[in-house]
Amino acid sequence: MVAEEALVKELKQKDSQAKAFEVLVNTYKERLYWHIRRIVLNHDDADDVLQNTFIKVYKNIDGFKGDSKLYSWIYRIATNEALTFLKRKSKKLGVSDEGLKTALVENLQSDVYFEGDEIQLKLQKALATLPDKQKLVFTMKYFQEMKYEEISEVLETSVGALKASYHLAVKKIETYLKSD
Repeated sequence: MVAEEALVKELKQKDSQAKAFEVLVNTYKERLYWHIRRIVLNHDDADDVLQNTFIKVYKNIDGFKGDSKLYSWIYRIATNEALTFLKRKSKKLGVSDEGLKTALVENLQSDVYFEGDEIQLKLQKALATLPDKQKLVFTMKYFQEMKYEEISEVLETSVGALKASYHLAVKKIETYLKSD
């Protein structure tokens, strides 16, 4: 925690900001990329959202009060950027959010960056049927192995509500996989 506080301090000081930002990017870029990628599903889109996330962090670091962990704050920005990106994309394409999710999963098969097999593709199809909140909770818990307390900080939701969302998501995914 001490290192995080020192990093935030350096990020807020003009003379150390560039170097501190480089440390921040190198520390979080891979985890954030995969977090975003699991939301937007497409490699190029994930790169764009990741870049937007870091720009937003850079521009708004002075507004970071330290009420939560730095990575929770960054994850929250990344999550919101990814969801906003999907909303804009569905609007631009003139399709519903569900239509976009379905199209993104279908495009996974032709995505050269997708290394999954048939089972992973089925799981992605099942995830596409979930409401955004349940999908987020499931991916953060299952794929990223985050603790409920960490997810609670990122999504600003109680641990009890997160456990309920995760349980519902698991049930829906099981049902989907059995029916297919």
